[in-house]
Amino acid sequence: MKVFSGNSLTCHPAEYQTGNECCPMCPPGSCVKTNCTEFRSRSCLPCLEGTYMNQPTERTQCFPCTNCDAGSGLKIKTSCTSTSDTVCEPLEGFYCMDVKDKCCMAAQRHKHCEPGQYISKKVGTASTDTECSDCTDGTFSNGTFTSCQPHTQCESVNLQLIRPGTATTDAQCGHSSNTTVTVISIVVPIVLLICISLPIVYIVRKKRKSLTDNKGNTRTSTQEKEYRDGREEHSII
Repeated sequence: MKVFSGNSLTCHPAEYQTGNECCPMCPPGSCVKTNCTEFRSRSCLPCLEGTYMNQPTERTQCFPCTNCDAGSGLKIKTSCTSTSDTVCEPLEGFYCMDVKDKCCMAAQRHKHCEPGQYISKKVGTASTDTECSDCTDGTFSNGTFTSCQPHTQCESVNLQLIRPGTATTDAQCGHSSNTTVTVISIVVPIVLLICISLPIVYIVRKKRKSLTDNKGNTRTSTQEKEYRDGREEHSII
């Protein structure tokens, strides 16, 4: 329908102007193939596969469907049709960072709590990230717990502490080694006995050597005296 106001042409809201003509818009799911003229109506073309038009239009091309890129952490929630665009949502383990017309445009992987941290408030959802907090003294977490666990008290379960707990690992408990105790009880006395015996053996050997040397010296002196006495007797004769 044409409405002239002075020298200007005003078309109905459901029409578009081309030259001096008001052409009806093409319906959703299509685009304009040819414009109308004074002698013919406009013609429309259905949207091609992979394109859509969600409103009456004067455009000659439909919009391309949005691609839900897995590399951006997205997957298809609702497939594209000739009258509606694709709706994307985050992949499992991701959350949406940018939403437009109920469609997620970009997503990011949920934060993984580090060992020594716990999931403090909630596990990540499609719209929120995971929140982490540090463990306090005397507790631990491998990063997947929703609360830090207290270290095992080895004494309370009649075990000995083998390795103290840390923020990332529990305390390690175990039984005492009887073998170790036995070995120690045998080795220590032997070592002590050796340490005591060596000086005694050394002193005894030293005394024996001293006595032997004294006897040798005495025997030599006696022999020399007998030799001298013999020579004197020979001289007198």
